Amino acid sequence: MSSGDPENSTSGSQDPTSFLRSATFSRDGPAVSVENAVTANDLLLGAYDPAKLHPLAQLGDQLDYLVLDDDKTSELPGAGTAIPSRGWSDDLCYGTGTMYLSGLALGGFWGVSEGARRPLAVSNTRLRINSVLNSVTRRGTFIGNSAGVLALVYNGINSTIDSFRGKHDTAGSMAAGALTGALYKSTAGVKPALAAASVISGVAGIWSYVKKRV
Repeated sequence: MSSGDPENSTSGSQDPTSFLRSATFSRDGPAVSVENAVTANDLLLGAYDPAKLHPLAQLGDQLDYLVLDDDKTSELPGAGTAIPSRGWSDDLCYGTGTMYLSGLALGGFWGVSEGARRPLAVSNTRLRINSVLNSVTRRGTFIGNSAGVLALVYNGINSTIDSFRGKHDTAGSMAAGALTGALYKSTAGVKPALAAASVISGVAGIWSYVKKRV
């Protein structure tokens, strides 16, 4: 760095602003072209080189990496649908959670509608809010728990059938739905069990067909 006035640069009484305005700056050494300039990519590659991180380790290029199979989907024939699955555990967890939350939402809307239309002895805003909350908690938990249990049993039976048959198809899903419905209403009698088996089997068949066609 050089200044236009060397004598004033050594003086402590000179105004720093005036000194900076009159000073000139120059780079010592050869100029670096734009093509050879150091980029952020060069810095990151150099920073994450194992040998440079700890030269005493003498790792070089022999660093082993942990390989995870989280992205590996199920290889069961027919399992390649619109919703990828890594196996029965994925279907069990995601299916049960999705159905439980969907049931809570559906039951909540039902409870709001029921509580808002329920006749009250005295027209009062506080009583109306209390009626809506009571209906939401009653209907939401009932449908959410029922849907979660149905999904849990269905996915367990469906995965067992697929594992036994060695493939996944619509027929297996419908059989799992029929068994789930019959088991769910088994204590209510033969006719309710058959009706529930027919309904859930049909829904499972439609869902399996849609997943394969989308």
